Amino acid sequence: MKNAVVTGAAGGIGEAVVRRLAQDGCRVWACYYRSKEKALRLYAGLSCVEPVFLDVRDFPAVEDTLRSIENTSGGIDILVNNAGIAQQKLFTDLTDEDWREMTDTDLGGVFACCRAALPGMIRRKWGRIINISSMWGQSGGSCEVHYSAAKAGVIGLTKALAKETALSGVTVNCVSPGAVDTAMMAPFSEEDRKALCEEIPMGRLGTPQEVAAAVAFLASPDASYITAQVLGVNGGIV
Repeated sequence: MKNAVVTGAAGGIGEAVVRRLAQDGCRVWACYYRSKEKALRLYAGLSCVEPVFLDVRDFPAVEDTLRSIENTSGGIDILVNNAGIAQQKLFTDLTDEDWREMTDTDLGGVFACCRAALPGMIRRKWGRIINISSMWGQSGGSCEVHYSAAKAGVIGLTKALAKETALSGVTVNCVSPGAVDTAMMAPFSEEDRKALCEEIPMGRLGTPQEVAAAVAFLASPDASYITAQVLGVNGGIV
């Protein structure tokens, strides 16, 4: 049984990833931040899933939490860095706090979790790290400059880290979702959603389960020779 840590596990994509990895036979630590009651409710019936509080912006806490999981589980085999926030705002309206919160969460959290999980993976000569970016990290999104920058940073981190860890048996890849039907789409009106779907070649929003399937593939033995890659799950829009 592989041990997996998934951050942002109380959100739509995070939940789908946790459930898919559990279905595939993993023991999963489902990390949440603001949604304790929701996380406990989501995974109440899954004995192989353990909800864990984690603020990915708090680097010492990340180190302590992942070290504890490492020590009690026998080792973290799979790390899925999914925790993230989004915000739509004109660049000229962005505040220092907007920028810091976005980059600390969406990029800093990936750095902190990778740094905490990697030593054990390298020691055991096996590991799978899957970072969740966004199509806006690839193409840039208007009114989402700070989000796009952070997600582009995740792609750069993925590619660079993969080159460092390849000989240690640790693959590092990135899943880059497009427009996925989750709570992050809540600010969009029905008219906006329809217009967005018209831009997507497949004509619809993606599902969290489709993103989770890509994560599960990259975490599986079938992806043993795949590293430093960005797998787009976007219906063809990028």
